[in-house]
Amino acid sequence: MEEIITSGRNIPHIDPILDIWGLPISLYLFLGGLAAGITIFASVVTILKREQQYSTAVKIAPIITPIALAVGLFFLLIDLHHILYAWQLFTTIRLESPMSWGAWTLLVITPLSIVWVAMYLKDILPTFDFSGCCSGILKLLFVENNSDEKLNWEWKYSFLVDFEKFMLDNKRVFAWIMLVLGIVVGVYTGILLSAFNARPLWNTEILGPLFLVSGLSTGAAAIMWLSNDHNEIKMFSKIDLFLILIELFLIVHMMMGFVAGPEIKAYAAGFFLGGEFTAVFWVLFVGLGLVIPLLLETMELIGRKIPIGIVAFLILAGGLLFRIIMVDAGQVIRYLY
Repeated sequence: MEEIITSGRNIPHIDPILDIWGLPISLYLFLGGLAAGITIFASVVTILKREQQYSTAVKIAPIITPIALAVGLFFLLIDLHHILYAWQLFTTIRLESPMSWGAWTLLVITPLSIVWVAMYLKDILPTFDFSGCCSGILKLLFVENNSDEKLNWEWKYSFLVDFEKFMLDNKRVFAWIMLVLGIVVGVYTGILLSAFNARPLWNTEILGPLFLVSGLSTGAAAIMWLSNDHNEIKMFSKIDLFLILIELFLIVHMMMGFVAGPEIKAYAAGFFLGGEFTAVFWVLFVGLGLVIPLLLETMELIGRKIPIGIVAFLILAGGLLFRIIMVDAGQVIRYLY
C-alpha cells in the first residue's frame, strides 16, 4: 500500500520562505518615513510660532515631502503585479486594514504637502528664470515680468490669491491637520509590517513606534543638511540625538522581548544575535547609522566642529538600511511548524 504525504512547505515565494517584497518596498517605507518626519517637524514648528527661527524646517525641507511621497508611491506601483487595479484601494475604507489607512492617508497628505510648499514659494524663490524647463507651467499660474524674464511671484488668478491668503491666515490649523497625518504615515510604515501575524519578526507592537522615531530622525537629518543656520542645525542636532537614544532603547527592548519570549521569538532574535543578520544589523545599521552619528552630534554640541553632511548622510543611510534589513529578515524568519 502506497501512502502519499502532501506538504504545504514548498510553495514558491510563499513558504517556507516568503519572497514577495524587495527593494522597492524598502524604499517606499523609507521615503514615507522621511516625508512623515519632515511634515511633523514643520507642523510642530509652525504650531509653536517659530517659523522665522527655524525657517528651513518650515519652508525648505517640506519641498522634499511631496517628492518623497510621489517617488515612494512610484516604487510601490513597481512592486505591484496588477498595477491597473491599484485604484481599487480607494473604492472602499476598511478600518481594520493598515493598507487601507495608508492608502487613504497618502491620498490626502500628498496634495496637502504640495499646498504647504506653495504657501511659502514667494519666500523660497523670490525670482525664477523663465527660460527653465518648467516655464510653461509657471506662466500659467504666475504673473510674468517681461522686462528681465524673471518670474514675479504673484498669482495670476484671484482665486489663487484668495486661497493663499486663507491658508496663511489659518496655517496653524493646517499645521495641526498635517501633524496628525504625518504621525499616521510615520506609524503606518511600521504597522504595515507588524500586521503580518505570520511573520515572527514583524509581529511586534514596537515596530510602529520604532519606524515613527526612525522617520523623525531621518527628517531631522534632512533639515540639518539643508539648513545654513547654525542655531537651527544645533537645535535639530539636539532633537536627533534624543531620537537616536529612543531608537536604540526601542531596538534593545525589542530584542530583549524576543529573547525572553516564546520559542519562535527567540528563534527570530537568533538571526540578529549570532545569525546571518548580526553583522549588517549591529555594525552597519546600529554602529554606523546610529552610534557614530550619536557620538558626532555629541561632539558637535560640546564645541567640536563636525561636518553636518556626514552626520546627516549616515543617519539617512542607516534609516534606509534599517528598512531593507527588516523587510528582508522578516520574510526569511518563519514559524517553526
